[in-house]
Amino acid sequence: MFILKNSSSISQVARLQSPKFSQTGSNCTLTSWYYNYGESVGAAEMQLFVDGLKQPTVLWRAYYNEGNQWLKAVIQLGRLPRPFQLSLDKISLGFYDGVSAIDDIAFEYCALPPPKLSCEGPYHFWCRHTKACIDILSVCDLVDNCGDGSDEDNCNPDLQCNFENGLCNWEQDFEDDFDWIRVQGPTPTLNTGPFKDHTTGTARGHYLYMESSKPHQFQDKAILLSPLFKPPGKRPCIFRFYYHMFGKQVYKLSVFQRTVSNSKGWLLWYKFGNQGNRWIRQTLYISSSKPFQILVKGTVGDGFAGDIGLDDMSFLGCTLYNGNLPTISTTASSTSVPATLPMNNCTTEEFVCRASGHCIHLIQKCDFRPDCSDASDESSCVMEVCDFKDKNYCGWHQPALEQMSGNDSIDTTNIFKWELGRGADLYPGQEEDRPLIDHTMCSEEGWYLFADSSNGEFGDTTDISTPVISLTGPKCKIIFWNYMDGLTIGSLEVLSKTSNKTFILWAQSGSQGPQWNRAEVFLGIRSNFQVIFRVKRGVSYMGDVAVDDITFEDCSPLLNPGRSCTSEEFTCANKYCIPKDSLCDFINDCADNSDESPTI
Repeated sequence: MFILKNSSSISQVARLQSPKFSQTGSNCTLTSWYYNYGESVGAAEMQLFVDGLKQPTVLWRAYYNEGNQWLKAVIQLGRLPRPFQLSLDKISLGFYDGVSAIDDIAFEYCALPPPKLSCEGPYHFWCRHTKACIDILSVCDLVDNCGDGSDEDNCNPDLQCNFENGLCNWEQDFEDDFDWIRVQGPTPTLNTGPFKDHTTGTARGHYLYMESSKPHQFQDKAILLSPLFKPPGKRPCIFRFYYHMFGKQVYKLSVFQRTVSNSKGWLLWYKFGNQGNRWIRQTLYISSSKPFQILVKGTVGDGFAGDIGLDDMSFLGCTLYNGNLPTISTTASSTSVPATLPMNNCTTEEFVCRASGHCIHLIQKCDFRPDCSDASDESSCVMEVCDFKDKNYCGWHQPALEQMSGNDSIDTTNIFKWELGRGADLYPGQEEDRPLIDHTMCSEEGWYLFADSSNGEFGDTTDISTPVISLTGPKCKIIFWNYMDGLTIGSLEVLSKTSNKTFILWAQSGSQGPQWNRAEVFLGIRSNFQVIFRVKRGVSYMGDVAVDDITFEDCSPLLNPGRSCTSEEFTCANKYCIPKDSLCDFINDCADNSDESPTI
C-alpha cells in the first residue's frame, strides 16, 4: 500500500484503518515495514482506538524523510481486553513531495494462551475460566495473562503498584538529585520516553518516568524506594517490573538492595542505553538474611533524549516488614575492606571475601559483579563508571610510570604521561589545545584525564591501563568521551592486552575539533585481559589528548540462575537464561552461540 502524490493542499491526511479486533494477549506485537522518502514527504502516525475510550493512543510515529529504504516498525500492543481498531495516518502540512508505503503487516503472539486439560507442578498456574496453563511468575504481576483475570485475583495490593492512584507504598528518595514523575500519555520530549503506560496499554494509564531534559545534567539521579521486606527464608523474594528505555541519549537504570537505611546498597541489576520503544519485563530473585529495601535508580544521560519509564512493579513470595532498617556510622564506610584476611579455608585458586572469609572462584574477581557481600572482590578493580570526580583515577594506572617512580635515579616530572586536569587550572592560551570544561559537569571545576604533550618528544607514547579483568559478558562494551583538538594532535588508541599480546580495538588520530566526542568500543566475551588507553605524542606541545566519563556497559558475565528458565526466556545450551527477544540478533548472548543457531 503506498501514497504517491504531488500537491500543495494544506493539511492533507491519508488514513488506513484496520478491521476491529476483539482483544489481544499480553505479548501481542504488531510488525510492519514502512517507506517514507522525499524532500517534503511529511510524517506518519499509528493510533489505537479502544471501545469506551474517547482519547486515541499514539502507538508509533515516523518523522519526515527517512531515506530511500524500507525500515521495520515493531509496535507493542500488549494485553487489550476490549475491542479496538488501529488507524494509520499519513500527514502532510503544505507542499507534499515524496513516496510513503507500508508492507508486510503482521500480528505476532496476539492470541490468548490455549486451554489445557491439566496444569500440574509448583511452577504453573491453571487459569479459572480459560483453562490456560501459565508460568507461576505471571501470577499477581498486574498483567491479565490468563485472559479471564484469574491470575490477578486474591493478590496483596501492598505488593503491587501500577501507579494509577499514586506511588502506592513506594517513596521518592530525599538524597537524590530529582524525583520520578507520574504521568499519562507521551513524555514531553520527542523521540524519547513511552507513548503509553504498560498496565492499560493506552494513553489513559499512568506510569513513572525520569525526565532527562534541562535543568538536569549528565549523571544526575532519581531514586525510588520500595517498602521494607522481611528476610524471605528458603525461597527468594521475586521482584518484577517493567521498564522503558527509548532515546539516543538514554543512560542507565539500576536496581540496588540494602539492609542499612543510610547506605547505597549493592547492585542487583542494571541496563544501559537505548532499548527501543517498548516496555520490557525484568524479574529479579532476591535473597537476604536481614530485613531489606529495594532502590530503583535512573541516571541522566548526555542530552534530552534520555527519558526512562517504570510501570507495573510487583513482588511475589515477599512479606512486608513493619520495623525500620538499622543505620551505620557515617564515619566508617559501609564498603570498607579489612586490612587482614579473616579465617578461611580458601585455596590458591579462590579469592577470600574480606568481611566474611567466604571463598569464591578467582574468575569472579574483577568481573563487574560483586559476589562478596562486602564487594571486596571488586574493590581493587577498575570502576564500572568513572568521571574522575575528586581526582579519583577509578583503578586506572600507569605501569611504566610506576616502575620509573620506584627508581630514585629517574625524574618523572617532564615525562610524557597521563595526568588529571581541569579547566580551572589552565593558564591563558592552554585552552587552545586542552579542554576548558570537562564532559561530566560541563564545568571548569570538573576533572578529566589527559596526556600532557608539553612533556616528551615526537613519537613518545604513554599508556594508562585497567587492572586485569577476569571475565566479561557477551554484550560488554566500553564507552568514553575524548577531546582531540590542537595543531599537532598525535593519536589515541584503545587496546586489549592478554598476557604479552596486545590488540588495537579502536584508534583516532589528528584534530577532531574543539568538543568532546563520544566513542564506543565492543569488547564482548574476554577473560584475564586489560584495557589500555595509549596516546602517541605529536610533533609539538600543541596537541593534548583528553578522555572523560569512561563506562563499561553490560560487562558482567552471564549468571547461571540455578533454576529453570521462564516462558519469557530462552534456555541456552550451557543452561543460561536469556530474554527471547535476544534470539537471532547477531549477538552471542548465550556465550556459546546457541541463541544464534540456524536450528532455533
